[in-house]
Amino acid sequence: MKAYLVFFIKGMAVGIANIIPGVSGGTIALITGIFERLIHALKSIDLQAFKMLFSGKWKSFTQRTDLYFLLAVFSGAILAIVLLARVFGFLFAEYPVYIWSFFFGLIIASVYFVGKTVERWRLSVYLFFLLGTAIAMMFTFLTPATENSGFFYLMICGVVAVCSMILPGLSGSFVLILMGNYQLVAIDAINNRDLTILFPVFIGAVLGLVGFSHLLSWVFKKFRDQTIAALTGFILGSLGVIWPWKNPVEQAFGDKMKVVGYEFFAPNMDTEFVIALVIMLVGIFSIWLMERNARIVEKPGAD
Repeated sequence: MKAYLVFFIKGMAVGIANIIPGVSGGTIALITGIFERLIHALKSIDLQAFKMLFSGKWKSFTQRTDLYFLLAVFSGAILAIVLLARVFGFLFAEYPVYIWSFFFGLIIASVYFVGKTVERWRLSVYLFFLLGTAIAMMFTFLTPATENSGFFYLMICGVVAVCSMILPGLSGSFVLILMGNYQLVAIDAINNRDLTILFPVFIGAVLGLVGFSHLLSWVFKKFRDQTIAALTGFILGSLGVIWPWKNPVEQAFGDKMKVVGYEFFAPNMDTEFVIALVIMLVGIFSIWLMERNARIVEKPGAD
């Protein structure tokens, strides 16, 4: 039970990340050490697992899918989103520099602590690290596309959105904005319960989740160092989005305003800057403390 309580708390951290504009829950999953186990658990939800479920083999089903781990993580994430969304909304509205500074410190420390799990740095590993960094930075500065309601494009939106939610450093809603379909999918279709839009997105999301989890699981086994290096690059590349001194560029989507980009600027050397630096150090220390005293390294199927 103690282990699952830890998973629940880490799930809450993942949920908090999903509240933060432009931040991926996959980043926190990787930082807290549950990313690889989460990918393996999602990958195991397949046809064989459903056969076990519908034939009454509950114990086999729970073991194959690592069900209690998934329940602990996702229940923590959902609870955090429900309980803390307003709190973080207030903090971002009233103290944006300070809250961004804390997360900036978290991400800086995470680049080091995640990167050090690479067993051997070599040319291919460095190249994947640079590639991951470049891709994440590209998403920071891309211009949103125009809306497209084509069936197959909507499927691609579902695939890309759900994959970006899994990948550290990428936000699913932000990717939908870049693809031009945030208003269509997340606002209009949901409010109007438009199944002609939601159905292809749902198909793409399911296919993307199943296929991408299998792909990530396979590359983790075959190219672990390169995969971790690329994910570390994704985290490093996301620092642009988390830079504390910026003004959000917003766009109206119906009655909602969503961030579609940022205008960055250098900080003034004042009291706010000093406090922000201290808060950054608190974020760095939090990751160091977690690594030193509280991190549990899980493996798929572990109790």
